[in-house]
Amino acid sequence: MKTRKKPLFRSRITVILRNDRPKDEVKAMAYELLQQWIDESSRIVFFGGAGVSTESGIPDFRSVDGLYNQKYDYPPEQILSHTFFVRKPEEFFRFYRDKMLPLDAEPNAAHRKLAEWEKEGKLAGIVTQNIDGLHQKAGNRKVFELHGSVHRNYCEKCGKFYTPEFIRDYPGPVPKCECGGRIKPDVVLYEEGLDNDVVSGAVHAISKADLMIVAGTSLTVYPAAGLVRYFRGKHLVLINRDATPMDSECDLVIHDKVGVVLSALT
Repeated sequence: MKTRKKPLFRSRITVILRNDRPKDEVKAMAYELLQQWIDESSRIVFFGGAGVSTESGIPDFRSVDGLYNQKYDYPPEQILSHTFFVRKPEEFFRFYRDKMLPLDAEPNAAHRKLAEWEKEGKLAGIVTQNIDGLHQKAGNRKVFELHGSVHRNYCEKCGKFYTPEFIRDYPGPVPKCECGGRIKPDVVLYEEGLDNDVVSGAVHAISKADLMIVAGTSLTVYPAAGLVRYFRGKHLVLINRDATPMDSECDLVIHDKVGVVLSALT
């Protein structure tokens, strides 16, 4: 995989908005630069992770109150594996119903801004690691869901699809189809590969973008994080609460909540 070529003269500026708050003029300069790039762009691609949805009340994975810091009979990383789903489906669905079906969550400021950009014709696509469907709920249609969606559930025997409400409200421990087959959420579990068509679509969108905004992700989960390397456009922007392995390769880095940043833009 080819890496993105670094420009000869970088316009990179790192803005820390969390603990050491920057001077107002530095913050203003960063926002003005980002706004300028958005105004000049005609093919924006947004790449988002769990941090995009935390502002909607959906926990991420590894923070203090995250999905992985819970007390169950098995580690969540093990529960969310293909092997565990096959061998202990009752335990899988107990965790899945409890932690993975935030059906009452609503889109936040970041989701709404991205929907605005798509409606205006500036956003060419969203590549997301999230499975909550909030981008579509906000109005986006060009969404590549790398890890699937809780809103799609299918019978392993006949292929019939079911809603997440059916999974949530099923009276038994393991949801079954009317044909008797077990129903599986259409999400990518550990030990499972990403969907080839989704990956191809995401790579195409990223490779054709002139501006890419990466937000709410630590960029440590592969192969999804590796897709950023396909970007060949003008400006790579990263918005994340904490530092990431790619901070030094971006043209603009803002350490803050993505909803806070995007809601300040037009």
